[in-house]
Amino acid sequence: MERIERHASHGGSQEVWKHASSVVGGEMKFGIYLPEAALRGQQCPVLYWLSGLTCTEQNFITKAGAQRYAAEHGIIVVAPDTSPRGDTVPDSPDYDLGQGAGFYVNATRDPWARHFRMYDYVVSELPTLIEGGFPASDARSISGHSMGGHGALVVALRNPGRYRSVSAFSPIVAPSQVPWGEKALAAYLGDDREAWKQYDAVALVANGGKSGGKSVSEQLPLLVDQGDADDFLDTQLRPQLLQAACEKAGYPLQLNLREGYDHSYYFIASFIGEHMAFHAKALA
Repeated sequence: MERIERHASHGGSQEVWKHASSVVGGEMKFGIYLPEAALRGQQCPVLYWLSGLTCTEQNFITKAGAQRYAAEHGIIVVAPDTSPRGDTVPDSPDYDLGQGAGFYVNATRDPWARHFRMYDYVVSELPTLIEGGFPASDARSISGHSMGGHGALVVALRNPGRYRSVSAFSPIVAPSQVPWGEKALAAYLGDDREAWKQYDAVALVANGGKSGGKSVSEQLPLLVDQGDADDFLDTQLRPQLLQAACEKAGYPLQLNLREGYDHSYYFIASFIGEHMAFHAKALA
């Protein structure tokens, strides 16, 4: 690993690191906020943040204002890039496919299969790197926005024993049923819609939350914030689908519909403190 940025922030340190990833077959970057306790060598819990379409590791660390709350609660915050990048990594001219649009899946279809393995990167390689290279405990939570909200929900639903809590802002809850998801899943996984369900939060909840033999009772409660002035609300996000699936399955969901808020980081910055407090309680 090589540190390429470091900035003092709220008594801690906001950093950006790069490293060679064997999972995606290339260089990856991640932002990491280390609170004061971590700088002193004290082990701290970790919140992983997954960003949305077109984002890099920079969007969350520069726009969300999470450092203040991470410092308050003594939480390390890790924000990886949204996809592999580089001249040898396949791409698309469309913003919603290719570099910047990894969708947190393990692609099985060429030309994406070699590099686009963001699910394994987030679940396995990145935590191993963080817990081995920083004073990070194995107490983990996960959150995200839009495409990253989709990623956070799916990762948590499929790995309930690995995380203490999960939240999302404006998540794509049912990628199998909306244009963004249908395009990406078809490209990365092929046309078999059954294969898509492993990366669809609504499908996972509707299936009893089962993945790896886990039952609904073993799954984590979900916190979702959604703005009612979001331009993508009715076409791409459709949180009512998750709400209906959770009600039918008896799955605990806290869904906050925020009046007047859109899809931007102004929305995230307005409520990130509440999400950090939610995770801090679970990580304590």
